[in-house]
Amino acid sequence: MGKVRYIFITVLIGFLFVFGSCKKAYTPRPRGYFRISFPEKSYKPLEMALPYYFQIPTYSITGRDSINLNQPNWITIQVPANHAQIHLSYKEINNNLGIYIEESRNLAYKHSQKASSIDEQLFINPSKKVYGTIYNIKGNAASPMQFYLTDSTKHFLRGSLYIKEVPNIDSLQPVIGFLTQDVLELIKTTEWKESK
Repeated sequence: MGKVRYIFITVLIGFLFVFGSCKKAYTPRPRGYFRISFPEKSYKPLEMALPYYFQIPTYSITGRDSINLNQPNWITIQVPANHAQIHLSYKEINNNLGIYIEESRNLAYKHSQKASSIDEQLFINPSKKVYGTIYNIKGNAASPMQFYLTDSTKHFLRGSLYIKEVPNIDSLQPVIGFLTQDVLELIKTTEWKESK
């Protein structure tokens, strides 16, 4: 009697497995990303008492650098919709331009461990006496773009774009492309204010 009961229970369990799993075939869906919507491009003047000037996006918020409060000419431009920040630090040159340029280069190349490449592009605007280098950092680096600008005699401005998300180039590429245009506009419109 026990053997018949064992066979009956085994057949019943097998039957339940076979016919209980006959639902729709599972098809895995490819991993996707949410659609990102961007505001229309428009710019406004930076309205802060600083030794430099440029245009900033109208959808950004500008304020003093909250970490380096002892540096009055350091600012942060935030783009809240994209979880992005542009950090700007300013220094006066005093026969130390070479040191500042090398520091900027070293800070950009610290991202080389995660970057697939780093492209350097010279920027020259002789009419406004603004010269510099733009570092386009490709790959899963924390900062996709850095730069420095100078007049070679008095002013030195360094900038870094950061997106406050886990670096994943596949999902962040549209955001990086959108924000890169804003950083380039900032660079192109930079002028120096001479103290009176």
